[in-house]
Amino acid sequence: MTSKFAGVAAALALALAACGSGNAGGSGAPGQGPGAPDAGAVIEIGSLYEPQNLDNTAGGGQGVTEAFNGNVYEGLFKLTDDGKVEPLLAEGHEVSPDGLTYTFKLRKGVKFHSGKALTAADVKSSIERVIADGSQSARKSSLEAIKSVAAPDDGTVVVKLKSRSISLVYNLSYVWIVNAAAKDLATGEDGTGPYQLGSWKRGSTLSLERFPGYWGTPPANNGAVFHYFTDAAALNNALLTNAVDVVTSEQSPDALAQFTGNPDYKVSEGHSTTKLLLAFNDRKPPFDKPLVRKAVSSAIDDAKLLQSIWAGHGSVIGSMVPPTDPWYEDLTKVNPYDVELAKRQLAEAGYPKGFRFTLETPNYDPHPTAATFIKSELAKVGITVDVHVITADQWYSKVYKDRDFAATLQEHVNDRDVVWYGDPDFYWGYDNKQVTEWIEQAEQARTEQEQTDLLKKANRQIAEDAASDWIYLYPQIVVASSKLSGYPVNGLNSQFYVYGIKKG
Repeated sequence: MTSKFAGVAAALALALAACGSGNAGGSGAPGQGPGAPDAGAVIEIGSLYEPQNLDNTAGGGQGVTEAFNGNVYEGLFKLTDDGKVEPLLAEGHEVSPDGLTYTFKLRKGVKFHSGKALTAADVKSSIERVIADGSQSARKSSLEAIKSVAAPDDGTVVVKLKSRSISLVYNLSYVWIVNAAAKDLATGEDGTGPYQLGSWKRGSTLSLERFPGYWGTPPANNGAVFHYFTDAAALNNALLTNAVDVVTSEQSPDALAQFTGNPDYKVSEGHSTTKLLLAFNDRKPPFDKPLVRKAVSSAIDDAKLLQSIWAGHGSVIGSMVPPTDPWYEDLTKVNPYDVELAKRQLAEAGYPKGFRFTLETPNYDPHPTAATFIKSELAKVGITVDVHVITADQWYSKVYKDRDFAATLQEHVNDRDVVWYGDPDFYWGYDNKQVTEWIEQAEQARTEQEQTDLLKKANRQIAEDAASDWIYLYPQIVVASSKLSGYPVNGLNSQFYVYGIKKG
């Protein structure tokens, strides 16, 4: 899956003392920019996000997206680091007047890493893998409008829809095109990207090697190695000792001081779409009552927690929609921090003395810290929180798959993911038929403005219902050797394109 709710992920990045922003392709301090690029260099990448497995339809998690998306696997379309959708394996496409038939023409001369030529049958199979009954893809529900996929010839794919889907092309950028004959995708791969899998040493490294038969522009380097860490301090030490060249998302505000102002490093702040959620199980008492959820939201000082963890960076957003989504609206005042209001709401909901619940808390930062803070905040209104720390694997099984929880902490990394509140079967169980209708209508909209207006209405209602408590939006901070250039800084939806990175 491409979101942290798949149960594998650590926090994206923690604070910033003083750094620039924007594209990481420029130089650092005067005279300290990258030298002549070394096309033979292997890029050493430090990450906190090791894959659960290598199949993004089988709960592979954020880590497999970071390492494989655009690097090993490609889609018909590409989502750029600044959120634009561009053609990739599709040279072009046409849409029927009624919006129900999409015809895609495939790029010629594309080969899989196994040497097999790409055909429309592979695309058909890949789309069907994502929408299959057993698929755990994060975008499965977003592609439910697909009625059928056909391959009339090797270079043409025809997708027929049950209803209009204005987001189809955007959602297809999430679908990896895989060789239909490939086996063992949980531990291997057969994609069309500029890199092929070298080796994966669980708990340690995952290496990517240049694919000599790549159809497009060759990578600017000779490969990459993702080094996986479970501890932020160890990750930063690896950067300081040149064991890695870049950290995909910095995590410690205290650690930033050793990189900021140091000519050997460049600190870049990008734009995150990652939200830290206190997600309630809206199916189960007491969180089946919107007033209880509103009370809990108003009892927690999100701004104070954000300041303590991110030292002034990131933002409180009040909803699932980040400012980079077209339907963003500032809803922070819908459920304001107000302890007295929270007490009144609890009393009105039938819990004047509060209640007790267990908070399922992933064991990686910042969840334990956030859980401790939330426990203290809710105690002020009579709510007792039992913090239960679990691993990423346990979170995926217990919370996401089995729905066996009262409330949980988790990050959601995707843009445009407010639409999951329109799915009552999703793990948090939010079920508002009006919201579901608006979201369905938005997907069938004929114009982007119509889609935006409907999703604004839906998002406001979701906030009014306090479906979750959206605690804050992360900043995105990448720290790299000043010898590096061309790396992505936004990390949109956890992707980290390696092929443009130069080392010199």
